[in-house]
Amino acid sequence: MHKQPGCARIFALLLGCTALVLAGWAGAAPPARVARLGYISGAVSFSPAGENDWGEARINRPLITGDRLWVDAGARAELQVGSAAFYLGANTSVTLLNLDNRVAQLQLAEGTLNVRVRRLGPRDVVEVDTPNLAYSMRRPGRYRIDVDPAGNATTVAARDGQAEVYGEGAAYLVNAGETYRYFGTSLSDYEYLEAPRQDAFDRWSYDRDRRGDNSVSARYVSRDVIGYEDLDEHGSWRSAEGYGNVWVPNRVAAGWAPYRDGRWAWVEPWGWTWIDDAPWGFAVSHYGRWANLGGTWGWVPGPVRAQPVYAPALVAFIGGSNFSLAISSGSAGSVGWFPLGPRDVYRPTYPVSRTYFNNVNTSNTTVNNTAITNVYNNTNVTNVTYVNRQVPGAVVAVPAAAFAQSHSVAKAAIRVSNEAIAKAPVTPVAAIAPVQVSVHGGAPQSRRPPPEAHARPVVAKERPPAAPVPFAARQRSLEANPGKPLDAAALGAVKSAAPAPLPVVNVVSPVQPAVVPPKQQAVAPERPWSPEAQRGTQSPEAEKGRGPEARKGRQRPEAQKPPQPPEAQKAPQPPVSAPQPAVSVPRPPAAPTAPPPEVQKGPPPEARKERQRPEAQKAPQPPVSAPQPAVSVPRPPAAPAAPPPEAPKAPSPEVQKGPPPDARKGRQRPEAQKALQPPDAQKVPLPSVSVPRPPEVQKGPPPDAKKAPPPEAQKAPPPKPDAAKSAEKREARKSDEQLKREEKQKRDEEEKNRKP
Repeated sequence: MHKQPGCARIFALLLGCTALVLAGWAGAAPPARVARLGYISGAVSFSPAGENDWGEARINRPLITGDRLWVDAGARAELQVGSAAFYLGANTSVTLLNLDNRVAQLQLAEGTLNVRVRRLGPRDVVEVDTPNLAYSMRRPGRYRIDVDPAGNATTVAARDGQAEVYGEGAAYLVNAGETYRYFGTSLSDYEYLEAPRQDAFDRWSYDRDRRGDNSVSARYVSRDVIGYEDLDEHGSWRSAEGYGNVWVPNRVAAGWAPYRDGRWAWVEPWGWTWIDDAPWGFAVSHYGRWANLGGTWGWVPGPVRAQPVYAPALVAFIGGSNFSLAISSGSAGSVGWFPLGPRDVYRPTYPVSRTYFNNVNTSNTTVNNTAITNVYNNTNVTNVTYVNRQVPGAVVAVPAAAFAQSHSVAKAAIRVSNEAIAKAPVTPVAAIAPVQVSVHGGAPQSRRPPPEAHARPVVAKERPPAAPVPFAARQRSLEANPGKPLDAAALGAVKSAAPAPLPVVNVVSPVQPAVVPPKQQAVAPERPWSPEAQRGTQSPEAEKGRGPEARKGRQRPEAQKPPQPPEAQKAPQPPVSAPQPAVSVPRPPAAPTAPPPEVQKGPPPEARKERQRPEAQKAPQPPVSAPQPAVSVPRPPAAPAAPPPEAPKAPSPEVQKGPPPDARKGRQRPEAQKALQPPDAQKVPLPSVSVPRPPEVQKGPPPDAKKAPPPEAQKAPPPKPDAAKSAEKREARKSDEQLKREEKQKRDEEEKNRKP
């Protein structure tokens, strides 16, 4: 009776231990995807995770967490991650902070990125971390991120889709069509920019995008198969009996076989990984199976609807630790391999879970689940028949040293006889310990990026994993079990001697959800930055001490000036500068012809009396408009007092008939009259009583119609400036002298006529 509870406790403890072991074993499975370096143009440098040295980047290199890239001046590169593509511009520094089944997190220390996200699951994360902010894409779309070389500012644009920016204590939305430039790390200092025009880098990125959008291969392959778009221009699809849709390469050398043109590299956590030299070689090397169709090799993809799982190389190795082949210098340790065929079960050499073991096979070929289970439960399977093992030329072999040093397989390949192939055992692992050059894939040294390119602190929303352990710290443990990567327990026991420097990541957690930032007047992105934008990143304390206007957002000086109305821009300025009102007071229509100089000398007494009426001053009315509200307008300094104008002299009958020819010549255009009006004429409205002019006055009446000035002309005009009055006086004096000369000429003529 008392033993049952004890047995139950022991049984529960065993179940718990088993669950922990299974959970740890399941957690040891590597990610189902990697990043692929799918395009290179120009000088691009690569540094493996945990390493300090840099080598020449090569196409089709699988990239993992901790890998770094530097795109030099005039160069470009493309990085593919599942359903997302990252296009790297010139002078761009990128580090893969985190890459797993859910997160694709990149660090952009400087340079330019164009990002295309085709699909995004509910829990998927596509994030770019910069020195100023973390940029997280929330929806499928196209995005651009620019970080200036000093790391002081980050410009983010959402061509379409929606994204979020995260800073210290703040988060904002970036909707489709919006562009912002942020300074500092608090997101309080920013500019709202006009939508930038497409440049050559954008057009190149869009051209690369169209390859995937219009790909014919997407009908037969899952779009999550990395590199499927490269199959269109390098091969064709056909239907093969027993296999369905099969892709066949167009141009290959005679005697070519899969996994022949390329090299082997050591990539954690998978171990030995194939890097194909052909631009179309990534998808067909890490997904699906190969079949020989009457002497022609064809690639058989996995089910279209299955979520593909990446594999380092879908091959089986032959030989073992004692396998050797004859070479020109004698006998040497060697290793050979051949491609797996449809329905062959792939056996990983790295620690995996039962689920991973099943998925890596069912997603890449049509295979019986019973066969998968048998291989998984029996590690020493020897009675398996591999169809491609017997195909002539399918087995490729190289010396073990060439394999470990990542030499070109096509150059180092040695011939393998059918007898050697038949005798050599088939094994899932190449029992060769990696060396330092294996990590770089045999790439030659390349130009190192600027030291500050990867050392800048960045802002992140997702917390990245710890820095990877350098190969030098793992090498001795790897030699103890050649060809097999370290499991989690062995990797945790390895002490890191000198890990590669990674950027300091400042993980932020905003206290509130992302919102739309306060809008500003858009600034043209083509214009140079203001001096304030070039002063660099400020500390949070310095930003807190700035005024509220600065915290709302950085604006250019021209953006801060309010636009002036056209009336204020056209109005003449007085001699002494004075602020112009934002609201212009309407002026009465000017007379098309100027009154005689005698009228311009001064208003008649009746007009002066009429101007002083308080009704007219309190409620000015334009001739044809609704009443305008009273607006206080600053007036320029008053002009010095001038003597009162003399009363106008009664003109002679000849003068009343019309001005003399010289006076008519001196008559100014309406525009000149407007220019001579003082500021007071623009600010003080005329009396509300206005009498419309007769049409004859506007059309230019004959001289006899000008005997009496129209009613409008009898009204007192506004006081003239001193310069205008002086000009009028001179004109008046000039007219008087002309009249006197004319009268004298008439008298002289009359006297001549009287003489006999």
